[in-house]
Amino acid sequence: MKPFSLSPRIVTVRILLCIVAGSMAAAQPAAPRPPMIPSGETRKLTSHTYAIEDKDTTPGVPNIGFVVGSRGILVIDTGMGPRNGQTVVAEAQKLAPGHQLYLVTTHVHPEHDLGAEAFPPQTKVIRSADQEKDIAQYGLSMANTFIARSTINAELLTGANFRTADIHFDKSYDLDLGGITVRILAMGPNHTRGDTAIWVPAERVLFSGDVAMKGLPSFASPDSSVKQWLASLQTFAALKPAIVVPSHGPIGDTGYITGYQSLLTTVRDRTAALKRQGKSLEEVTSILTAELKPKYADTNRLAGAIRTAYAEAS
Repeated sequence: MKPFSLSPRIVTVRILLCIVAGSMAAAQPAAPRPPMIPSGETRKLTSHTYAIEDKDTTPGVPNIGFVVGSRGILVIDTGMGPRNGQTVVAEAQKLAPGHQLYLVTTHVHPEHDLGAEAFPPQTKVIRSADQEKDIAQYGLSMANTFIARSTINAELLTGANFRTADIHFDKSYDLDLGGITVRILAMGPNHTRGDTAIWVPAERVLFSGDVAMKGLPSFASPDSSVKQWLASLQTFAALKPAIVVPSHGPIGDTGYITGYQSLLTTVRDRTAALKRQGKSLEEVTSILTAELKPKYADTNRLAGAIRTAYAEAS
């Protein structure tokens, strides 16, 4: 009996079918990663600062910060919902077992603030007056927007609520953790009205929130202001940080600050010039987006900055 063999034509057809099937599989968009804070990935930045870094910029996942002293540990942001908050608490307790827990959030959007209920009752929650105004005015409206986006968001956020502050401040608050002092700064209306930054002067580490990061700025609030955002960036620049930990995306340096300064100065000046020429908001948005696209591949967020600059231009 002759050994069985396929004809060259059949082999070729099967190879082509495999190639087509592989190409079709590759063309399918990958399912988005769930918005979960990873466990066991906390890394040391300096002697007293640590972070869980969202290197992949997963939607709904913030960078989590920690500042550890001899008596207390400050946690910066919580992740989306109590399940993520539990992960963050566990990481904090590994870093500083038995220490007093303090919590501050860079702003009150769900992925930054609505995991706070998982923190132990003795946790001291720190809020600026502007954050409390955002909570009073907007409540859980942003959480409901997130819930509508996906099943996993709904699972994480349904029933979540804001925690009441134990420590209130207006412009700034200095927190002594034992051997290291942290300055918490209310930045005014940038990404939100209640943007908060955390500065560790002894180690020149700045947790900048959404006010300075790799991705383009998001004007997410009716209170947002290009003028105020540029003032906030000037404040950051004067600090001369060595490390900048943004709300989202990779940890960086002062390049995040200068990059935002360059972009927002251009948006402010070009928008004002075009408005003086009698251009409508729609015309200015179209012109300026086309001008900036060669430098910024993803221009989706430019419309918000241009709209705000147009309203502020005389």
